[in-house]
Amino acid sequence: MASKSTGLNAGKKLAKRRKVSRWHQRKFIKRTLKLREKADPLEGSSQAKGIVLEKVQLEAKQPNSAMRKCVRVQLIKNGKKITAFAPGNNAIKLIDEHDEVIIECIGGKMGRSKGDIPCVRWQVIKVNDQSLDALVHGQIEKGRR
Repeated sequence: MASKSTGLNAGKKLAKRRKVSRWHQRKFIKRTLKLREKADPLEGSSQAKGIVLEKVQLEAKQPNSAMRKCVRVQLIKNGKKITAFAPGNNAIKLIDEHDEVIIECIGGKMGRSKGDIPCVRWQVIKVNDQSLDALVHGQIEKGRR
């Protein structure tokens, strides 16, 4: 490949070269075409509300051996179905089908799954507008709906 243009009137050619070269960078393409927002069920927001469809157990990745308690949630904003982790000891017992939950991103690297749970990127933080953490620690009781 030829070397970069130099000289008094090379600015236009250098700018054009930079514009073309940026499309070889994966980060630039993702950001410019907004691919993350398009693929994200939460559509770029940090939290979303959904209805619990069912409780599921997922097997942890190697070398761990455990059944991680999760829930299948249908988002209210767009109807997409996702799997969310229920953090805390016996937290799954406090979540019932048809409950309204608020989910947020777990915060793994690059927006992917965290830890040993495969394909799960979200976690439950509230159940029927009550903090799941407070429910698990016995600070409040689950409200009737």
